[in-house]
Amino acid sequence: MAKYLLLKHYRGAPAAVNDVPMDRWTPEEISAHVEYMNDFAARLERTGEFVDGQALAPEGKWVRYEGEGRPPVTDGPFAETKDLIAGWMVLDVDSYERAVELAGELSAAPGAGGKPIHEWLEVRPFLTATPSITECH
Repeated sequence: MAKYLLLKHYRGAPAAVNDVPMDRWTPEEISAHVEYMNDFAARLERTGEFVDGQALAPEGKWVRYEGEGRPPVTDGPFAETKDLIAGWMVLDVDSYERAVELAGELSAAPGAGGKPIHEWLEVRPFLTATPSITECH
């Protein structure tokens, strides 16, 4: 078994087929989307492939240690995580192909008009060993 992180993006990914922002969905459309996500996770819990998942609030701050005292809180001039990551799900599956298959299924969650979003999801494997110096260059 290998662990994979599925990342849902607010922005930064290629546009989804049903590219209507969630803040323009009806309450019924939001409920249908959340139900799809919960049903998907529950099914994978039964197969042992679901590890964890969470939606993320849009608020957030970058924090950096600057020496003695309290770390400053900054919202920097760089891309902000709150603008990029909407949520995540961790899967523990037999293969990369299975992770891609499940990400494709999750991409079909309903959105505006009850139609599948067909959003792009980022699939990233967990690092299983520290890369050697030669692998980093």
